[in-house]
Amino acid sequence: MSRTTGLLRRAVATGISAATTRAVRRRLDREPPGGSAAWTRTNHAGEAVTLLEGPAVVGGLVAGTLVTDGVRLRTRLVTATALGVVGGVGAHDDLYGATSTKGIRGHLGALRRGEVTSGAVKIGVIGLSGLVAAAALRRERDRRVTSAATLMDGALIAGTANLINLLDLRPGRALKVALATTSPALVVPMPGAGLAAPTVGAGVAALPDDLAGKSMLGDCGANALGAAIGCAAVAAAPESARRLLLAGVVGLTLLSEKVSFTTVIASTPWLRRLDELGRPVRRGA
Repeated sequence: MSRTTGLLRRAVATGISAATTRAVRRRLDREPPGGSAAWTRTNHAGEAVTLLEGPAVVGGLVAGTLVTDGVRLRTRLVTATALGVVGGVGAHDDLYGATSTKGIRGHLGALRRGEVTSGAVKIGVIGLSGLVAAAALRRERDRRVTSAATLMDGALIAGTANLINLLDLRPGRALKVALATTSPALVVPMPGAGLAAPTVGAGVAALPDDLAGKSMLGDCGANALGAAIGCAAVAAAPESARRLLLAGVVGLTLLSEKVSFTTVIASTPWLRRLDELGRPVRRGA
């Protein structure tokens, strides 16, 4: 496949992902499963927002993954299925999860006490989905797949899924990070980079309402978006880069158990400006 053809397929995948995200969102707004109240939450500013952005983003990610370039159809099917499962278990946690237990440490602590939380189930399902996707993507790159390499890549996919969810605490924050990390890959002439296209398309489609504080990703959208970023990294980045990415993801996840990302961003002027970019100026702010 020529570079021009590859870029064209990525552009098409980006457009399909964006169009699907918008179409699913319109349908869900008209007929929200279980009623709109089930998907309504109160955000940090005390305003009502909908979580329907999450399922719409998952739909866009799945559609874009199925049509992008750089990996075989079988691998795209496995990856799209894994993203759908991650989004599904995230949606279950959004709708039925207990809010009293938070963070990986909290859910694992509850598990040690014999309490199986929805968050613990989500951790297990996302971990298994990450391994399945990693195995398929590793076979795409190297027939000599080792257990250690698959475990590393599976951990990267699952860890990124969790990390993006940790960032979904203010309008636009998680989507900005997703777009900043995946957009450059669209023009990189290397196998597998096309898996970044679905993230860009879904992210661009969801960003306006997210920034406006009308909707949010929730666990459903944020976990799936993070897993998609991880899959793109596994498909395209060299092993040395993936090791560094995994170290960074693990480090930030551990740091989140001790430090508030929101506090750090608010106290760092350049991070605060980036974080607030695109949000409407509110009266009294």
